[in-house]
Amino acid sequence: MAVLLIACSAVVTGARSFVAISEWAAEAPQDVLARLGARTATDLSVRVPPSGATIRRVVKDTCPGGLADLLGHDPAGTDTLALDGKSARGSRHGTTPAAHLLAAMTGTGMTVTQLRVPEKTNEITCFAALLDPLTCRVSP
Repeated sequence: MAVLLIACSAVVTGARSFVAISEWAAEAPQDVLARLGARTATDLSVRVPPSGATIRRVVKDTCPGGLADLLGHDPAGTDTLALDGKSARGSRHGTTPAAHLLAAMTGTGMTVTQLRVPEKTNEITCFAALLDPLTCRVSP
């Protein structure tokens, strides 16, 4: 249960890959790991985050769609996906531009997945990366 809580917490804060989730877990403070139920490894009750391999295995075993299940809704049975980019309101800080997100949505408006568009690029260059995790699940 702790591994899934850690993975979900990382996704909520912006992690979009297994590597990003394991990096988030490795950098999480001890009190956060304790609240999420991470195991203790020593007599001093030091919390140890799960390894990247453990996170990947548990998510894939628990969620049939793997990481896509944590990132958004399942597009199975959807004939079309709409893609749209938006700047995240309130994400601009000083001279740092607002975060720009590219999302794929079903016809009913449910977000399937999204990613942050890197600065100094545009949405078009990110289409393939956005849809790559879905290609094996959407194609006939």
